[in-house]
Amino acid sequence: MRKLAEDIWIVEGEAVPFFTLPYTTRMTVVRLDDGGLWLHSPIRFSEQLASQLSALGIVKYLIAPNHLHHLFIGEWQGRYPNASTYGTEQVINKRGDLVFDGALTNSANMHWPWQEFIEQTLFTGSPAMQECVFFHKKSAVLIVTDLVENFSIEHFSCCHRLIAKGVGILAPDGKMPIDWRLSFMFGRAEARNHLATILNWQPKVLVMAHGEIVETEATAFLKRSFRWLSKAE
Repeated sequence: MRKLAEDIWIVEGEAVPFFTLPYTTRMTVVRLDDGGLWLHSPIRFSEQLASQLSALGIVKYLIAPNHLHHLFIGEWQGRYPNASTYGTEQVINKRGDLVFDGALTNSANMHWPWQEFIEQTLFTGSPAMQECVFFHKKSAVLIVTDLVENFSIEHFSCCHRLIAKGVGILAPDGKMPIDWRLSFMFGRAEARNHLATILNWQPKVLVMAHGEIVETEATAFLKRSFRWLSKAE
């Protein structure tokens, strides 16, 4: 566990295989003013990790930000039955075996118990996947999952490096994987609106679930990373 800024930590998890590539995993932990802990994209549960978290506060919220990040939610629900779980509608439909307390949407009528401290937008425009993106206001940290992937070249074997470069997920030029980018053929205007919301937050740090954290000039990095939205792939 590493403290990234005041009231926000990251925890590195094990690598999981995804389309033959070894994907590192990362959980982000935010402590709210009431001492409750907000866990974004929980990694595999362990009692050692639970002990570290107990020193920070009480686990209150479990977040499944897109339909690919749900593998370990059940483990955390078993350990923290009083925690509330939120996910996108896609992940809720996918995991009928799990109980969710609410869907992450862009509805103006929704009230999020963490919204005083964390802003959010559901990044839509693609039939392939939606992802809820979060902004921790006090630290100016933007928290994404697969919206941007930014792997170090040293993370991959020579063969895997070629694949990762073709997909567009190698640092320092990481971006959304190409298969997801291509699926915005008819939703680019919608995606641009979400990107404008994110850029207006003016994040200073960008944390993603996969790859190197952008710890300076995150807004400038995002502008470069999303140049593809203004042109055809």
